Amino acid sequence: MIRADLLVHDLAEAATLGRGPRPRRGAAMEELSRIADPAIAVDRGRVVWIGRERGWRRAVRLRPGARTVAGGGGTLVPAFVDAHTHAIFAGDRTAELVEAVRGRTTYVRTARRGGGIYTTVRATRRASDAAILHATEARLRAMAGSGTASVEVKSGYALTPSGELRLLRMIPRLGRRTGLELVPTFLGAHAIAPEYRRRPRAYVDRLVRTMLPAVARLGLARFCDVFCEPGFFSVAEAERILRAAAALGLGLKVHADEFVLSGGARLAARLGARSAEHVLATGPEDRERLARAGVTAVLLPLTALASAAGRRSPGRELVDAGVPVALGTDCSPATWVESMPLVVSAAVHAARMTPAEALTAATVNAAHASGLERAGTVEVGGPADFSVFPVPSAEGLGYRFDVRPTLVFRQGKPVSPA
Repeated sequence: MIRADLLVHDLAEAATLGRGPRPRRGAAMEELSRIADPAIAVDRGRVVWIGRERGWRRAVRLRPGARTVAGGGGTLVPAFVDAHTHAIFAGDRTAELVEAVRGRTTYVRTARRGGGIYTTVRATRRASDAAILHATEARLRAMAGSGTASVEVKSGYALTPSGELRLLRMIPRLGRRTGLELVPTFLGAHAIAPEYRRRPRAYVDRLVRTMLPAVARLGLARFCDVFCEPGFFSVAEAERILRAAAALGLGLKVHADEFVLSGGARLAARLGARSAEHVLATGPEDRERLARAGVTAVLLPLTALASAAGRRSPGRELVDAGVPVALGTDCSPATWVESMPLVVSAAVHAARMTPAEALTAATVNAAHASGLERAGTVEVGGPADFSVFPVPSAEGLGYRFDVRPTLVFRQGKPVSPA
Protein backbone atom coordinates (compact mmCIF):
# COMPACT_ATOMS: atom_id res chain seq x y z
CA MET A 1 0.00 0.00 0.00
CA ILE A 2 1.09 3.55 -0.72
CA ARG A 3 1.45 5.73 2.38
CA ALA A 4 0.14 9.30 2.31
CA ASP A 5 -0.13 12.22 4.70
CA LEU A 6 -2.60 14.21 2.56
CA LEU A 7 -5.63 13.22 0.49
CA VAL A 8 -7.64 15.69 -1.59
CA HIS A 9 -10.94 14.34 -2.92
CA ASP A 10 -14.45 15.51 -3.89
CA LEU A 11 -13.27 16.92 -7.21
CA ALA A 12 -15.04 17.14 -10.56
CA GLU A 13 -11.91 16.99 -12.69
CA ALA A 14 -8.13 17.04 -12.61
CA ALA A 15 -6.12 18.44 -15.51
CA THR A 16 -2.69 17.00 -14.72
CA LEU A 17 -0.82 17.86 -17.96
CA GLY A 18 1.20 14.79 -17.07
CA ARG A 19 1.71 13.41 -20.58
CA GLY A 20 3.19 15.03 -23.65
CA PRO A 21 6.31 16.78 -24.89
CA ARG A 22 8.00 19.79 -23.30
CA PRO A 23 7.29 22.35 -24.55
CA ARG A 24 4.00 21.64 -26.30
CA ARG A 25 2.97 23.18 -29.57
CA GLY A 26 0.08 23.04 -31.98
CA ALA A 27 -2.51 20.37 -31.24
CA ALA A 28 -0.46 19.07 -28.29
CA MET A 29 -1.35 22.24 -26.38
CA GLU A 30 -4.93 20.93 -26.12
CA GLU A 31 -3.92 17.72 -24.30
CA LEU A 32 -4.54 18.23 -20.57
CA SER A 33 -4.43 14.58 -19.37
CA ARG A 34 -7.82 14.88 -17.67
CA ILE A 35 -9.14 12.61 -14.92
CA ALA A 36 -12.84 12.67 -14.04
CA ASP A 37 -13.95 12.42 -10.40
CA PRO A 38 -10.35 12.28 -9.16
CA ALA A 39 -8.53 12.14 -5.87
CA ILE A 40 -4.87 12.83 -5.17
CA ALA A 41 -2.62 11.45 -2.44
CA VAL A 42 0.52 13.21 -1.24
CA ASP A 43 3.32 12.14 1.08
CA ARG A 44 6.13 14.36 2.34
CA GLY A 45 5.47 16.97 -0.32
CA ARG A 46 5.39 14.62 -3.32
CA VAL A 47 2.49 13.19 -5.28
CA VAL A 48 2.29 9.43 -4.59
CA TRP A 49 -1.02 8.56 -6.26
CA ILE A 50 -3.65 10.19 -8.48
CA GLY A 51 -6.64 8.56 -10.09
CA ARG A 52 -10.41 8.09 -9.88
CA GLU A 53 -11.69 8.71 -6.35
CA ARG A 54 -13.33 5.30 -6.16
CA GLY A 55 -9.89 3.66 -6.36
CA TRP A 56 -7.86 5.42 -3.70
CA ARG A 57 -8.85 3.16 -0.79
CA ARG A 58 -7.44 0.11 -2.60
CA ALA A 59 -4.14 1.84 -3.33
CA VAL A 60 -3.47 4.27 -0.47
CA ARG A 61 -3.15 3.96 3.29
CA LEU A 62 -3.34 7.25 5.16
CA ARG A 63 -0.75 7.82 7.87
CA PRO A 64 -1.91 8.55 11.44
CA GLY A 65 -2.86 12.23 11.57
CA ALA A 66 -3.10 12.55 7.78
CA ARG A 67 -5.21 15.40 6.42
CA THR A 68 -8.25 14.70 4.25
CA VAL A 69 -9.45 17.74 2.32
CA ALA A 70 -12.65 18.04 0.27
CA GLY A 71 -12.33 19.97 -2.98
CA GLY A 72 -15.97 21.08 -3.11
CA GLY A 73 -16.52 19.67 -6.58
CA GLY A 74 -13.88 21.91 -8.12
CA THR A 75 -11.17 21.32 -10.70
CA LEU A 76 -7.56 20.53 -9.79
CA VAL A 77 -4.79 21.95 -11.96
CA PRO A 78 -1.01 22.16 -11.64
CA ALA A 79 0.39 25.20 -9.88
CA PHE A 80 1.01 28.01 -12.34
CA VAL A 81 4.44 29.02 -13.54
CA ASP A 82 4.73 32.78 -14.14
CA ALA A 83 7.24 32.92 -16.99
CA HIS A 84 7.93 36.68 -17.08
CA THR A 85 8.02 39.18 -14.21
CA HIS A 86 9.88 42.27 -13.08
CA ALA A 87 8.60 41.70 -9.57
CA ILE A 88 11.60 43.08 -7.65
CA PHE A 89 11.35 46.88 -7.50
CA ALA A 90 10.45 49.83 -5.29
CA GLY A 91 7.87 52.57 -5.76
CA ASP A 92 5.16 52.88 -8.41
CA ARG A 93 4.24 55.00 -11.42
CA THR A 94 0.80 56.21 -10.43
CA ALA A 95 1.79 59.79 -11.25
CA GLU A 96 2.39 58.85 -14.90
CA LEU A 97 -0.91 57.07 -15.46
CA VAL A 98 -3.19 59.99 -16.35
CA GLU A 99 -0.89 61.30 -19.10
CA ALA A 100 -0.73 57.83 -20.60
CA VAL A 101 -4.47 57.11 -20.59
CA ARG A 102 -5.20 60.53 -22.09
CA GLY A 103 -2.91 59.67 -24.98
CA ARG A 104 -0.44 62.45 -24.24
CA THR A 105 2.56 60.13 -24.04
CA THR A 106 3.70 56.59 -24.86
CA TYR A 107 5.86 54.04 -23.07
CA VAL A 108 8.90 54.92 -25.17
CA ARG A 109 8.33 58.69 -25.03
CA THR A 110 7.92 58.58 -21.24
CA ALA A 111 11.25 56.76 -20.91
CA ARG A 112 12.97 59.30 -23.17
CA ARG A 113 11.77 62.04 -20.81
CA GLY A 114 13.32 60.25 -17.86
CA GLY A 115 10.13 58.56 -16.63
CA GLY A 116 8.86 55.00 -16.92
CA ILE A 117 11.72 52.60 -16.28
CA TYR A 118 13.86 55.48 -15.03
CA THR A 119 11.22 56.46 -12.46
CA THR A 120 11.49 52.96 -11.03
CA VAL A 121 15.30 52.94 -11.27
CA ARG A 122 15.46 56.06 -9.11
CA ALA A 123 13.04 54.63 -6.55
CA THR A 124 14.81 51.27 -6.42
CA ARG A 125 18.26 52.78 -6.06
CA ARG A 126 17.05 54.89 -3.12
CA ALA A 127 15.20 52.09 -1.35
CA SER A 128 16.77 50.02 1.42
CA ASP A 129 17.14 46.27 1.13
CA ALA A 130 14.47 45.87 3.80
CA ALA A 131 11.99 48.03 1.88
CA ILE A 132 12.54 46.20 -1.41
CA LEU A 133 12.29 42.79 0.25
CA HIS A 134 9.09 43.75 2.09
CA ALA A 135 7.34 45.11 -1.01
CA THR A 136 8.44 42.26 -3.26
CA GLU A 137 7.52 39.60 -0.73
CA ALA A 138 3.97 40.98 -0.59
CA ARG A 139 3.67 40.73 -4.38
CA LEU A 140 5.02 37.19 -4.42
CA ARG A 141 2.68 36.07 -1.65
CA ALA A 142 -0.26 37.43 -3.63
CA MET A 143 0.94 35.38 -6.61
CA ALA A 144 1.18 32.26 -4.44
CA GLY A 145 -2.35 32.79 -3.15
CA SER A 146 -3.58 32.89 -6.75
CA GLY A 147 -2.14 29.45 -7.45
CA THR A 148 1.40 30.22 -8.62
CA ALA A 149 4.33 28.12 -7.36
CA SER A 150 7.18 29.19 -9.65
CA VAL A 151 8.10 32.69 -10.82
CA GLU A 152 10.75 34.01 -13.18
CA VAL A 153 12.10 37.26 -11.68
CA LYS A 154 14.16 39.74 -13.69
CA SER A 155 16.53 42.34 -12.30
CA GLY A 156 16.87 45.57 -14.27
CA TYR A 157 15.81 48.45 -12.02
CA ALA A 158 19.29 49.41 -10.79
CA LEU A 159 21.43 49.47 -13.97
CA THR A 160 24.73 49.60 -12.07
CA PRO A 161 27.03 46.65 -11.32
CA SER A 162 26.54 46.84 -7.55
CA GLY A 163 22.82 47.60 -7.84
CA GLU A 164 22.05 44.73 -10.19
CA LEU A 165 24.01 42.30 -8.01
CA ARG A 166 22.10 43.60 -4.99
CA LEU A 167 18.75 42.81 -6.62
CA LEU A 168 19.86 39.37 -7.83
CA ARG A 169 21.14 38.46 -4.36
CA MET A 170 17.70 39.25 -2.92
CA ILE A 171 15.92 36.73 -5.15
CA PRO A 172 17.04 33.56 -3.28
CA ARG A 173 16.18 35.27 0.02
CA LEU A 174 12.69 35.96 -1.29
CA GLY A 175 12.36 32.35 -2.39
CA ARG A 176 13.17 31.16 1.12
CA ARG A 177 10.73 33.64 2.66
CA THR A 178 7.81 32.79 0.40
CA GLY A 179 8.43 29.11 -0.40
CA LEU A 180 8.15 29.86 -4.11
CA GLU A 181 10.61 28.60 -6.69
CA LEU A 182 12.13 31.76 -8.14
CA VAL A 183 14.12 31.78 -11.37
CA PRO A 184 16.55 34.74 -11.49
CA THR A 185 17.15 36.50 -14.81
CA PHE A 186 19.76 39.23 -15.29
CA LEU A 187 18.23 42.19 -17.12
CA GLY A 188 20.95 44.82 -16.78
CA ALA A 189 20.07 45.53 -20.43
CA HIS A 190 16.61 46.80 -19.47
CA ALA A 191 17.56 50.32 -20.53
CA ILE A 192 20.71 52.40 -20.94
CA ALA A 193 21.68 53.52 -17.43
CA PRO A 194 20.87 57.23 -16.95
CA GLU A 195 24.54 58.07 -16.40
CA TYR A 196 25.28 56.65 -19.86
CA ARG A 197 22.39 58.10 -21.86
CA ARG A 198 24.82 60.00 -24.09
CA ARG A 199 27.28 57.07 -24.18
CA PRO A 200 25.22 53.93 -24.89
CA ARG A 201 28.19 52.04 -26.32
CA ALA A 202 30.07 52.54 -23.06
CA TYR A 203 27.14 51.08 -21.12
CA VAL A 204 27.04 48.03 -23.39
CA ASP A 205 30.79 47.65 -22.80
CA ARG A 206 30.18 47.73 -19.06
CA LEU A 207 27.45 45.12 -19.33
CA VAL A 208 29.66 42.77 -21.31
CA ARG A 209 32.98 43.33 -19.54
CA THR A 210 31.93 43.92 -15.92
CA MET A 211 28.34 43.07 -15.08
CA LEU A 212 27.82 39.79 -16.94
CA PRO A 213 31.11 38.21 -15.75
CA ALA A 214 30.25 39.10 -12.15
CA VAL A 215 26.74 37.66 -12.43
CA ALA A 216 28.07 34.43 -13.94
CA ARG A 217 30.98 34.10 -11.51
CA LEU A 218 28.68 34.47 -8.52
CA GLY A 219 25.99 32.18 -9.99
CA LEU A 220 23.27 34.78 -9.47
CA ALA A 221 21.18 34.22 -12.61
CA ARG A 222 20.05 31.38 -14.87
CA PHE A 223 19.24 33.62 -17.82
CA CYS A 224 20.23 36.90 -19.43
CA ASP A 225 17.55 39.04 -21.06
CA VAL A 226 17.79 42.16 -23.26
CA PHE A 227 15.12 44.74 -24.10
CA CYS A 228 15.61 44.80 -27.88
CA GLU A 229 13.52 47.78 -28.94
CA PRO A 230 14.19 51.20 -30.53
CA GLY A 231 15.14 53.62 -27.76
CA PHE A 232 16.57 50.80 -25.63
CA PHE A 233 18.94 48.30 -27.30
CA SER A 234 19.48 47.70 -31.00
CA VAL A 235 19.66 44.23 -32.53
CA ALA A 236 23.45 44.55 -32.83
CA GLU A 237 23.80 45.61 -29.18
CA ALA A 238 21.44 42.88 -28.02
CA GLU A 239 23.32 40.25 -29.99
CA ARG A 240 26.64 41.32 -28.50
CA ILE A 241 25.25 41.12 -24.95
CA LEU A 242 23.52 37.79 -25.51
CA ARG A 243 26.52 36.15 -27.15
CA ALA A 244 28.64 37.24 -24.19
CA ALA A 245 26.04 35.78 -21.83
CA ALA A 246 25.93 32.48 -23.73
CA ALA A 247 29.74 32.24 -23.58
CA LEU A 248 29.44 32.51 -19.78
CA GLY A 249 26.90 29.69 -19.61
CA LEU A 250 23.71 31.74 -19.16
CA GLY A 251 20.48 30.91 -20.96
CA LEU A 252 19.09 33.52 -23.33
CA LYS A 253 15.83 35.48 -23.36
CA VAL A 254 14.82 38.45 -25.51
CA HIS A 255 12.26 41.21 -24.94
CA ALA A 256 11.24 41.14 -28.60
CA ASP A 257 9.01 43.22 -30.87
CA GLU A 258 6.92 44.73 -28.09
CA PHE A 259 6.08 48.00 -29.83
CA VAL A 260 7.50 47.66 -33.34
CA LEU A 261 9.04 44.95 -35.50
CA SER A 262 12.44 45.46 -33.89
CA GLY A 263 14.14 42.29 -35.09
CA GLY A 264 14.16 40.87 -31.57
CA ALA A 265 12.21 37.71 -32.39
CA ARG A 266 14.39 37.06 -35.42
CA LEU A 267 17.46 37.47 -33.19
CA ALA A 268 16.00 35.04 -30.64
CA ALA A 269 15.49 32.46 -33.38
CA ARG A 270 18.99 32.95 -34.79
CA LEU A 271 20.62 32.53 -31.37
CA GLY A 272 18.37 29.65 -30.30
CA ALA A 273 17.18 31.57 -27.25
CA ARG A 274 15.04 29.85 -24.64
CA SER A 275 12.30 32.44 -25.19
CA ALA A 276 11.19 35.52 -27.09
CA GLU A 277 8.93 37.62 -24.86
CA HIS A 278 6.10 40.08 -25.68
CA VAL A 279 6.25 39.54 -29.52
CA LEU A 280 3.27 41.83 -30.08
CA ALA A 281 4.57 43.10 -33.42
CA THR A 282 6.21 39.89 -34.64
CA GLY A 283 5.09 39.05 -38.19
CA PRO A 284 4.30 35.74 -39.91
CA GLU A 285 7.83 35.17 -41.24
CA ASP A 286 9.40 35.61 -37.84
CA ARG A 287 6.74 33.43 -36.21
CA GLU A 288 7.84 30.70 -38.61
CA ARG A 289 11.46 31.30 -37.61
CA LEU A 290 10.57 30.92 -33.94
CA ALA A 291 8.75 27.68 -34.70
CA ARG A 292 11.66 26.22 -36.67
CA ALA A 293 14.14 27.20 -33.96
CA GLY A 294 11.95 25.83 -31.16
CA VAL A 295 11.95 29.16 -29.32
CA THR A 296 9.09 29.56 -26.84
CA ALA A 297 7.04 32.75 -27.19
CA VAL A 298 6.16 34.15 -23.77
CA LEU A 299 2.97 36.18 -24.11
CA LEU A 300 1.90 38.88 -21.66
CA PRO A 301 -1.69 39.60 -22.71
CA LEU A 302 -2.36 42.16 -19.96
CA THR A 303 0.71 44.17 -20.93
CA ALA A 304 -0.83 44.59 -24.35
CA LEU A 305 -3.73 46.25 -22.54
CA ALA A 306 -1.60 48.36 -20.19
CA SER A 307 1.30 49.49 -22.39
CA ALA A 308 0.25 48.95 -26.00
CA ALA A 309 -3.37 50.02 -26.20
CA GLY A 310 -5.13 48.79 -29.30
CA ARG A 311 -3.00 45.67 -29.66
CA ARG A 312 -3.58 42.12 -28.53
CA SER A 313 -1.13 39.32 -27.95
CA PRO A 314 -1.03 37.09 -31.05
CA GLY A 315 -1.72 33.86 -29.20
CA ARG A 316 -3.90 32.31 -31.89
CA GLU A 317 -1.42 33.16 -34.63
CA LEU A 318 1.56 31.76 -32.72
CA VAL A 319 -0.18 28.50 -31.79
CA ASP A 320 -1.33 28.02 -35.38
CA ALA A 321 2.24 28.68 -36.59
CA GLY A 322 3.54 25.86 -34.39
CA VAL A 323 5.34 28.09 -31.88
CA PRO A 324 5.34 26.85 -28.27
CA VAL A 325 3.48 29.51 -26.27
CA ALA A 326 3.89 30.34 -22.57
CA LEU A 327 2.26 32.99 -20.39
CA GLY A 328 3.38 35.45 -17.73
CA THR A 329 1.96 38.34 -15.75
CA ASP A 330 4.76 40.84 -16.52
CA CYS A 331 4.28 41.95 -12.89
CA SER A 332 6.03 45.34 -12.87
CA PRO A 333 5.30 49.01 -12.22
CA ALA A 334 4.04 49.26 -15.81
CA THR A 335 1.75 46.21 -15.60
CA TRP A 336 1.01 45.55 -11.95
CA VAL A 337 -0.56 42.10 -12.19
CA GLU A 338 -0.11 39.30 -9.66
CA SER A 339 -2.84 36.89 -10.82
CA MET A 340 -2.09 34.13 -13.29
CA PRO A 341 -5.80 33.16 -13.43
CA LEU A 342 -6.49 36.65 -14.79
CA VAL A 343 -3.72 36.17 -17.37
CA VAL A 344 -5.24 32.83 -18.43
CA SER A 345 -8.60 34.55 -18.96
CA ALA A 346 -6.95 37.33 -20.97
CA ALA A 347 -5.15 34.76 -23.11
CA VAL A 348 -8.53 33.27 -24.01
CA HIS A 349 -10.63 36.39 -24.47
CA ALA A 350 -7.97 38.69 -25.95
CA ALA A 351 -5.24 36.47 -27.39
CA ARG A 352 -7.88 34.04 -28.78
CA MET A 353 -6.33 30.89 -27.33
CA THR A 354 -8.58 28.06 -26.22
CA PRO A 355 -8.86 27.47 -22.46
CA ALA A 356 -6.84 24.25 -22.80
CA GLU A 357 -4.09 26.04 -24.74
CA ALA A 358 -3.99 28.84 -22.18
CA LEU A 359 -3.71 26.40 -19.28
CA THR A 360 -0.87 24.57 -21.04
CA ALA A 361 0.83 27.92 -21.66
CA ALA A 362 0.53 28.85 -17.97
CA THR A 363 1.92 25.56 -16.68
CA VAL A 364 4.07 23.10 -18.61
CA ASN A 365 5.14 25.54 -21.35
CA ALA A 366 5.85 28.32 -18.86
CA ALA A 367 7.97 25.84 -16.91
CA HIS A 368 9.98 25.10 -20.04
CA ALA A 369 10.45 28.82 -20.74
CA SER A 370 11.77 29.21 -17.19
CA GLY A 371 14.13 26.24 -17.34
CA LEU A 372 12.13 24.17 -14.84
CA GLU A 373 11.84 20.48 -15.59
CA ARG A 374 9.47 19.21 -12.88
CA ALA A 375 7.13 22.20 -12.61
CA GLY A 376 3.83 22.71 -14.41
CA THR A 377 2.42 19.19 -14.11
CA VAL A 378 0.84 16.94 -11.47
CA GLU A 379 2.57 13.56 -11.69
CA VAL A 380 3.44 10.73 -9.34
CA GLY A 381 6.89 11.44 -7.94
CA GLY A 382 6.66 15.15 -8.71
CA PRO A 383 6.15 18.02 -6.29
CA ALA A 384 2.66 18.39 -4.82
CA ASP A 385 2.13 21.86 -6.28
CA PHE A 386 -1.50 22.25 -7.33
CA SER A 387 -4.64 24.31 -6.86
CA VAL A 388 -8.36 23.66 -6.84
CA PHE A 389 -10.66 26.16 -8.55
CA PRO A 390 -14.44 26.40 -8.08
CA VAL A 391 -15.25 25.44 -11.68
CA PRO A 392 -16.56 22.12 -13.03
CA SER A 393 -13.85 21.73 -15.68
CA ALA A 394 -10.55 23.24 -16.78
CA GLU A 395 -12.39 25.38 -19.35
CA GLY A 396 -13.82 27.42 -16.48
CA LEU A 397 -10.43 29.02 -15.82
CA GLY A 398 -10.42 30.65 -19.23
CA TYR A 399 -14.16 31.32 -19.32
CA ARG A 400 -14.36 33.21 -16.02
CA PHE A 401 -12.31 36.31 -15.41
CA ASP A 402 -9.86 36.08 -12.51
CA VAL A 403 -11.52 33.11 -10.84
CA ARG A 404 -9.85 32.54 -7.46
CA PRO A 405 -8.67 29.16 -6.12
CA THR A 406 -10.37 27.66 -3.09
CA LEU A 407 -7.36 25.46 -2.25
CA VAL A 408 -3.67 25.98 -2.98
CA PHE A 409 -0.91 23.52 -2.11
CA ARG A 410 2.83 24.06 -2.41
CA GLN A 411 4.87 20.88 -1.82
CA GLY A 412 1.85 19.41 -0.09
CA LYS A 413 1.43 22.29 2.34
CA PRO A 414 -1.60 24.58 2.21
CA VAL A 415 -1.16 28.16 1.05
CA SER A 416 -3.77 30.77 1.94
CA PRO A 417 -5.74 31.55 -1.25
CA ALA A 418 -5.66 35.18 -2.34
